[in-house]
Amino acid sequence: MFDDEDRVFCVVVNDEDQYSIWPDDRPAPSGWSMAGKTGRRQECLEYIAEVWTDMRPRSLRLQMDGESR
Repeated sequence: MFDDEDRVFCVVVNDEDQYSIWPDDRPAPSGWSMAGKTGRRQECLEYIAEVWTDMRPRSLRLQMDGESR
């Protein structure tokens, strides 16, 4: 299902600012919300590559920012 290049997906994001793709015809999984991008698999993956530039979870970024001050 997730490797189907012709299927329509949406980009989802969780509370840790981690991104993934999800089939557009299904509700977002628990703990995830729609990020506002819908399209074919490759379009969604390109969007994720563009916006998800820091792979660290939000909690780790906050912890590291707090320790560096």
